[in-house]
Amino acid sequence: MPRFAANLTMMFTEHPFLDRFAAAAKAGFTAVEFLFPYDHPAEEVGKRLRDAGLTQALFNLPPGDWAAGEKGFAALPARFDDLKRSFETALPYAQATGVKRVHLMAGIAERSDAKAVEAFYKSVACAVEFFGPHGLDVVIEPINPRNVPGYFLNDFGFAAELIRELKIPNLKLQFDIYHCQIIHGDVTMRLREMIDLTGHIQIASVPSRNEPDREELNYPFLFAELDRLGYTGFVGCEYNPRGRTEDGLGWFDQYKGVKP
Repeated sequence: MPRFAANLTMMFTEHPFLDRFAAAAKAGFTAVEFLFPYDHPAEEVGKRLRDAGLTQALFNLPPGDWAAGEKGFAALPARFDDLKRSFETALPYAQATGVKRVHLMAGIAERSDAKAVEAFYKSVACAVEFFGPHGLDVVIEPINPRNVPGYFLNDFGFAAELIRELKIPNLKLQFDIYHCQIIHGDVTMRLREMIDLTGHIQIASVPSRNEPDREELNYPFLFAELDRLGYTGFVGCEYNPRGRTEDGLGWFDQYKGVKP
């Protein structure tokens, strides 16, 4: 049975961020993820996590100026020094939360640009080298161009090819089923093809990015497929609730209490 992690950036927004840990635990989650913790001290984030008895499944490395539209540095040759500094920023949060995987964002760049491709390969190799001795996996995530126009990593095949080519044990794929359906479709076959590369999975309804209980995808089938494939990682609930978060958790009732 999948191990679900509530995404505290998108869920439980009825509460201040640091109070969302307790809200997620009260709702029955045993794990959480979020985009960025950097507005709060690492020690306080870790304390709220521990006080709620939760496991940290994932968070993103610093993306640059998010409000200005930056979505990471990894494919930007001129930002390599910023990228390396972002590792140092993230590490205390990894240590405070005990997280085992961090998401490296590619940034806005053209994949047809050879310099951007070269920068991305270099950045990925640098990230896994930095975080490996700390026991951390680095995951890369293809993101659909409807939500993030111009995002460099917008193809699951390219991501899988890179991971297989580099053959670095702590480099994994972040397989967001929502993004995969929008970019490619044929989600089940892609899961079967790439499950051996996958270190984290995320979910949301398509096309609305709400609770995984209706619209295009049959999530009960997909959850059973993850079991059939032997996936034992986390499934991050990266969706926008239609209303109050707790009111939309009917889909989650049968999965409550699954331990990390």
